[in-house]
Amino acid sequence: MSQDHFNLLFLSSRNTARSIFAELVTNRLGRGKFTGFSAGMKPAEAVDPMVLDILRLSKYSAEGLRPKSWAEFTQADAPPLDFVFTLCDVEAGEPPPRWPGRPITADWRYPDPERLRGEGWERRKQLSEMLAGLERQLGAFMLLPFHTLDQISLHSRLEELRQGAEAH
Repeated sequence: MSQDHFNLLFLSSRNTARSIFAELVTNRLGRGKFTGFSAGMKPAEAVDPMVLDILRLSKYSAEGLRPKSWAEFTQADAPPLDFVFTLCDVEAGEPPPRWPGRPITADWRYPDPERLRGEGWERRKQLSEMLAGLERQLGAFMLLPFHTLDQISLHSRLEELRQGAEAH
């Protein structure tokens, strides 16, 4: 890999929390070297209101955010993707989408926000922890020496980052 800019797509089931967090973290930490996008396998109508509140309190701009379908990123006019990260389990029987340009893919597992249990404050805490986890994981990802890694080495490093995140 010897390029100066990377486009990252983050996929989740509904594109209302995990992938939205990852998109915004990438765009904040990426400093022009990384651009984040997000999409859902079955996108919802709107971003989770609690997610929007957490983003506001964390000083992330949520302007223009909306759930998007993964199919938008397979169109001819879509940005070329260098990495595609799934942040959840793909629904049983649903084949993963094929991506033009052969991006590097990785599965980084995060809990389904719709299945978070507890009072409102407990759900807010879990979502905030998810945002903090993505900030740590993506911060480490962006420090990788991309210019010295081949695809096999990069896949190995992405797996290490996944396992490190699961340990937290």
